[in-house]
Amino acid sequence: MVDLKDLLADLADESAQLDDMVAGPPPADWGSATPSPGWSVGHQVAHLAWTDHVALLAATDAEAFLAAVLAADDPARLVDAGAQEFLAPPTELLPRWRAGRAALADALARVPAGGKLPWFGTRMSPASMVTARIMETWAHGTDVADALGVTRTGTARLRHVAHLGFRTLGHSFAAHGRPAPTVPVRVELGAPDGATWTYGPADAADRVTGPALDFCLLVTQRRHRADLSLTAAGPVADAWLDVAQAFAGPPGPGRPPLAAHSGATGLTGPAGGVAA
Repeated sequence: MVDLKDLLADLADESAQLDDMVAGPPPADWGSATPSPGWSVGHQVAHLAWTDHVALLAATDAEAFLAAVLAADDPARLVDAGAQEFLAPPTELLPRWRAGRAALADALARVPAGGKLPWFGTRMSPASMVTARIMETWAHGTDVADALGVTRTGTARLRHVAHLGFRTLGHSFAAHGRPAPTVPVRVELGAPDGATWTYGPADAADRVTGPALDFCLLVTQRRHRADLSLTAAGPVADAWLDVAQAFAGPPGPGRPPLAAHSGATGLTGPAGGVAA
């Protein structure tokens, strides 16, 4: 089990890395288009700030959270509407994002042991919520890095993304209208420090192997499997790599292979809006 304090520290570090990227020096061009059509660097940060705000409501006022969800004019556009609502110049949005993520961390640390938070279609423990926030911060940070031409080095924090990617195997199939697999899958990933991260039973016939970074890019739908060094053995493992998504909601659009769109590096649309 991962200690909540350690999870919160990793979330703070992941957020700080993205903060440094967009705040400079030199300051990022917040109008730069990211791989998600219609989303600029500013939209990516605004989305994270909005999601932190909604998560804070879930942690402190469940009724207000549910009211905010029910008040949405178009639930299918909730994520885009939230990003647009919070979009602002850097001098306004950066302080809001920083204050919001600090308030969320404080609120999650105060949730009583065993407490569950309402979320989109489910309930989450504080630890699960923090893990989801790490995943989203890293995924949207990848979009920003792609837009700005920044190469990021994988860190040990990827283990949270990988863990969530493995745990959402069943959800990935269900989101695409397929029955959840009844056979286990073994996942063996090469970590940034040279270690091996493993998930699932060691004797499982179906297996996924490869770099942890590639697995994280796949389950957050930041890269197509054809552009990654992942190997699937067995029919369930192979099918999973086509539908994997570590975030809640309907199936994400993913992205085509790089060769299919002349070397572009982006998604076909915003993905991972309300992480599970």
